This record gives sequence, C-alpha cells and structure tokens, in this order.
Amino acid sequence: MQTSHTAAPAASAISPVRRIAAASWKPVLFAALLWLAAAAGEIPVPGTPVPITLQTFVVMLAGLMLPWRQAASAAALYLAAGALGLPVFAGGASTMALAGPSAGFLFGLVPGIIVIALLRGKAGLSSAARTALTAGRYLLAALVGGVAVVYFFGITVQSALTGVPLATVALASMAFVAGDIVKAVVAALAASGLSRLVR
Repeated sequence: MQTSHTAAPAASAISPVRRIAAASWKPVLFAALLWLAAAAGEIPVPGTPVPITLQTFVVMLAGLMLPWRQAASAAALYLAAGALGLPVFAGGASTMALAGPSAGFLFGLVPGIIVIALLRGKAGLSSAARTALTAGRYLLAALVGGVAVVYFFGITVQSALTGVPLATVALASMAFVAGDIVKAVVAALAASGLSRLVR
C-alpha cells in the first residue's frame, strides 16, 4: 500500500512537466523557423530599408496553426533572442534592428500573430465545402493579422524613426503587398491541409 501511495505523487509531479514541455516545443519550433526565414536570405526593395524575407509567411503559419498564446510566445521568443544579441534578424542583425527602420515590422509580429490566431476560428474539415470555407477564413485572418496589423506597426514606427511622411513610407511599403498576399494564400492552404492531416 505504501508503494502505491508514493508512486501517485511521483506521477502527478511528472505530468505538469510533460504539459509544460508539450506546450513549449511548438513556440520554440516556430521561433526557430522565424530565424531560419531571416537567415535564408533577403531581397532588398528600392525605396525602403526593409527587405523581403519569408518571416511573414512563418508568422501567418504559426498564427493559423497554434493557439494564440503559443503563437504569441513564438514571436516573443524570436524578438527576445534578437534583443539578447543573437543574430536572428534579416542580414544577421540583432539588438540594433529593434531600434532601426524595420523595428515596427518586428514588433508588429506579436500583435499580428495574435490577431491571426484569434480570427481564424475552428477548422471545419468534414466536407470539401467546409474545408474551402476554412481555407477562406484562414486567408482572411492571415491578411488582417499578417499584413494589415504588421504593416500598421511597421509603417508607423518607420515614419516616426526616419522622419519620412507616413504616406511616403506607406507607398514604398506597397512593394511588399503582392508577395505577402501570395504568402497568405499559401499559408492558408497549407494550414487547412495540415489540419486535415492531423485530425
């Protein structure tokens, strides 16, 4: 009888650790993917100091596939790594990028990813029509959170830091929109397809 009484507390002590580990590995994975998306290379855009990377795509995918707290944790972990001096931002930049022209786009990742996760709703995959509706809802969430919200922060902060008029910064940033719309479409299709696979 004593053995069974002592085994129960040990099992209950392990389960919170397992729960924490289960809740932590996905944010860590997506934070690493954000770094890889920046490390994979960047495409400079004339008229703006902010380059094109695949980070927005990773943000959209994380927001569409994780609960909002885990999604926000992934973006926050990524920003924290850069703030601590790790070269995780585009071009191998770290802390100074959080005070540079692209700072708003980086800080905008957290509210953007939260909006995506909150807007996406539950996946309905019981039929082709419901799957298509889910993909459409995912696309809308990715566009609102991953484009509108992130751009709002990015454009506003860049204008404030550089002294360039808001309209000028917004116009220059439009060079990113077409690519981000494509990323949103791919992320929505990928997330709805993956949700169907892991049901």
